[in-house]
Amino acid sequence: MNDKPLLSVKELTVSFGNKRQLVKVLRQISFDVFKNEIVGIVGESGSGKSVTSLSIMGLLPKKQANLSGNILFEEKELLKITEKEFRSIRGKEIAMIFQEPMSALNPSLKCGFQVAEILQLHLKMNASNAKKETISLFEKVKLPRPAEIYNSYPHQISGGQMQRVMIAMAIACKPKLLIADEPTTALDVTVQKEILSLLKSIQQETKMAMVFISHDLSLVSEIADKVVVMYKGDIVENATTEEIFKHPKSEYTKALLASRPSLNIRLAKLPTIASIADKSFEAREIKPVERAKKHKQIYTKKPILEIVNLEKYYFINVGIFTKAEVVKAVDNISFSVFEGETLGLVGESGCGKSTLGKTILQLEKATNGSIKYRGKELLRLSKSEIRSLRKEIQIIFQDPYSSLNPRLMIGQALMEPMVVHGLCKSAKERKERVLSLLERVGLDESYFYRYPHELSGGQRQRVGIARTIVVEPKLVICDESVSALDISVQAQVLNLLNELKNDFGFTYIFISHDLAVVKYMSDQLLVMNKGKIEELGDADEIYENPQTTYTKKLIEAIPKGI
Repeated sequence: MNDKPLLSVKELTVSFGNKRQLVKVLRQISFDVFKNEIVGIVGESGSGKSVTSLSIMGLLPKKQANLSGNILFEEKELLKITEKEFRSIRGKEIAMIFQEPMSALNPSLKCGFQVAEILQLHLKMNASNAKKETISLFEKVKLPRPAEIYNSYPHQISGGQMQRVMIAMAIACKPKLLIADEPTTALDVTVQKEILSLLKSIQQETKMAMVFISHDLSLVSEIADKVVVMYKGDIVENATTEEIFKHPKSEYTKALLASRPSLNIRLAKLPTIASIADKSFEAREIKPVERAKKHKQIYTKKPILEIVNLEKYYFINVGIFTKAEVVKAVDNISFSVFEGETLGLVGESGCGKSTLGKTILQLEKATNGSIKYRGKELLRLSKSEIRSLRKEIQIIFQDPYSSLNPRLMIGQALMEPMVVHGLCKSAKERKERVLSLLERVGLDESYFYRYPHELSGGQRQRVGIARTIVVEPKLVICDESVSALDISVQAQVLNLLNELKNDFGFTYIFISHDLAVVKYMSDQLLVMNKGKIEELGDADEIYENPQTTYTKKLIEAIPKGI
């Protein structure tokens, strides 16, 4: 490691607004990044991680952002250079992998062209050489069919493949510093592991420096040499990865480490940052004997849901002169869900788990098979019968923002399904019930009058949960309902789901690609792969003793921390 850092951030303060009202989002933060070093920046949404990276890249809006302090790159003060000078550095000397590749890539341009354009701009390559180099980069980032993906648009490839295109674009000019801002958020654990491994191998090969930003400390531990922990615009801890994990000094760091579901023990309740801060958290492990007693009560009853030989096929490339291809999204699946249990449904993107959930809800029409809810065959019901049954079978969606009407206040959005299903005698009763439910999910009365855009991700998810339970369902399908949340907010929502299950007697189908979360939540575990069931059984037993290679691969890909 050289004596002088490649990047030095000194007492950087960033605020937004005008002189009348300035909101500070970074408060005199300082850290260094040396050549051939990976520094992880960790913290929740709103901690200032992304603002830090955008400050380094010179991408904050000039009119709204006020910056003071120093950002030195190779001893050059980045806060004082012109936009023209920055353009010559950005992409060539300092590159960035953005959090959401679909919004970072131009949807109207082919993937290959977007990378080749950078090579032509910064390295002055001609079109032919730029194309050859781009295909070589696609091979380097292990994209399948590089020449084909060169001519593909972003929407024609998977999320993992789009992220690899972004990495190829970022490393195209062999930058000295690479900033990776949440590059694996919402990716499957196996794809996440592949991306981490790819970034680490590229860094080791090129000796470039890297800033890796994430809200997941366990994930950062897999790649970083040093870790900077941020909270509400401040750096609360800055040390080697080993020191952070083995001897955390900050209470916030300790809380972040504790909030992730443990793979070794099953707690009755997850610790949250608030419960650790006020010292109200008491760890209580659920012993195997306690689980066995609970299961005896559950599995002696009749199943609430029975799936037999269920199939859902899609037909693609249908044309007059072409033979239609069959995609077996759900391929001859059978299982039962018992009243009062949580069935975990896990697998990679494209395995069919969300399609299975939609087919159970009759949002997708089954190709073949049987779905019985409390002995009633759902596939034979009329549209009006299915509508009335939706009161009993509900779903909590992955993205609460897109599932809420932006024009309706939260109170209106919650009362709407009550009106549809004829619940409560008057508007006054409905409002009282909604206010009671908001309080139950940890939101006060003021949220009744707020709009979705005025809420954080965790608050929106609580509203989504409230809207689901307002109609008093019996079976709730949670479809990736915590995948995009911060670790501590995720812990709060998981605790809430378990509390509501106990209080209201819910039965859950909990869908996720995160095996650690599914294991914590579930009684039974169903592992799906390419539309089929890989394994089905007790969640703890499958984790302790997986029977298939695919399940072993999923478990091995979970970030374990040091």
